[in-house]
Amino acid sequence: MRKREISAKLPFALAVAICLAAPASSAPRPSDEAQFLTENNAAMDKMMAGMNAKPSGDIDRDFTAMMIPHHQGAIDMAQAELRYGHNEQLRRIAQEIIVEQQQEIVAMRLALGQPLPPPAAAPDQPSNLAAPAHSHSHKEP
Repeated sequence: MRKREISAKLPFALAVAICLAAPASSAPRPSDEAQFLTENNAAMDKMMAGMNAKPSGDIDRDFTAMMIPHHQGAIDMAQAELRYGHNEQLRRIAQEIIVEQQQEIVAMRLALGQPLPPPAAAPDQPSNLAAPAHSHSHKEP
């Protein structure tokens, strides 16, 4: 084979090699896919409705009023991936999305002096993990 023919076929050969080397993920069961699509569509609908915020006249508040539902939508979609996805690399990315988007929501709320939401368990955690084992009530004199 001439050098020109080899270099013309190289991108195709690399693509095939990458596909063959990629870890195989098991195909989703039809019921899992239907549940994933239902949850993902619900997350998208909730996000889009939440982002449709009425302007307040305060750019910072308007920005966060739209971005917080956007970030929550990403969290909800990532949680659906964790429940139904099989690709370990994508599951790790979904976990990172959840942590990062939660941190950004907290940072936006703190920047505007808004209250933080109460702690909540991840959907795959038992609900008793959401609440602290014991709470301390401290009152100023």
